[in-house]
Amino acid sequence: MRIYEGGPRQDYEEALRSIGGFLDQRGMRELLLLETNDGFVVHGLVPRLDDSGQWAESAGVIEKQAYTFGDDDVARFMDESYAQRRTSKANRAPTTDGFYEHALRVIGRYIDEQKPRDIFLFEQDHSFVVRLLMGGRVGEQHVLAEFTRDEVEQMIASAANLRVRSA
Repeated sequence: MRIYEGGPRQDYEEALRSIGGFLDQRGMRELLLLETNDGFVVHGLVPRLDDSGQWAESAGVIEKQAYTFGDDDVARFMDESYAQRRTSKANRAPTTDGFYEHALRVIGRYIDEQKPRDIFLFEQDHSFVVRLLMGGRVGEQHVLAEFTRDEVEQMIASAANLRVRSA
């Protein structure tokens, strides 16, 4: 991920947060996210829209969708996400509970601390498995990390508490 031209891979926290906001708006769940040389590929399940444009919640109307986001898309999402956070909540587009925006932000922060070369993650029922490609003395290797639903919720709550204290 190269958000800034010529810059190193950086700021998964903000990049994943903004992708999460995009996914929340579409009602996507059960994610698979893969970093590529030029951005991300995201695959997941979404409720099909009914004729009125509303999410159809009845059984059997879930479909798979995949998105490819280039670095330019991610940069645009980050700009839009930042601008959206600056406006009042009343002006925000309706979303689901915002889970992916918050969860991918805290997981992105963890990823930033690890300084990987690239990432792969999947989520099911709000639990995540993250595979990071790490460089080291013996060469590159993959490292796995798992975050249960409870751990993710705890990480989100802790992040919110930090923001309140620093305000």
